[in-house]
Amino acid sequence: MHDDALARAPGRLDDRALDQLFRQARSVRSWQQREVSADVLRQLYELMRLGPTSANCQPARVHFVVGARARARLLPLLDAGNVEPTRHAPVTAVVGFDLRFYENLPRLYAHQPDAVSWFNASTASAREAALRNGSLQGGYFIMAARALGLDCGPMGGFDASAAAREFFPGADVEVNFLCNLGYGQPGSRYPRLPRLEFDEACVIS
Repeated sequence: MHDDALARAPGRLDDRALDQLFRQARSVRSWQQREVSADVLRQLYELMRLGPTSANCQPARVHFVVGARARARLLPLLDAGNVEPTRHAPVTAVVGFDLRFYENLPRLYAHQPDAVSWFNASTASAREAALRNGSLQGGYFIMAARALGLDCGPMGGFDASAAAREFFPGADVEVNFLCNLGYGQPGSRYPRLPRLEFDEACVIS
């Protein structure tokens, strides 16, 4: 499809929206000290949860670190290079996935009474599904945040096991990644790093 035809495709987002979600968006490490309200965090989740998952399983779990006491529990778990960006971020989301997600399927996928058995045959199969679908939801999380005008700073570089114990105590949850949220400092975004070209990453057969 040619660019002009693509631009007229029904349902296509306009360029301003595509810029906000993808083209102009960057991972952020320097933050304005602007509050992100609990209402905005609820809106973020309301959008995130609408993305598709296998059998509507929704294994992602999110702990939003906002207060000073919670942040003090998080900072010692980070690699050194992530401490200062996280210290100054208005919110840090601890994004995990529930290994016992299938226990909710009688409610979330009620039209298939045997859906639990699709996932709980073994610990390994349950974890594989939780990781895959929780990671999908992590991508939806970032897109939802950007759609609401937030900047994101997703990161690894932390003690995932300790974060799970600290922020999901008593739950069978593994932490996938952290994501700082807020409003980036103007002019602080890094230039776009190279991306693979279509023919390097894709095949049409």
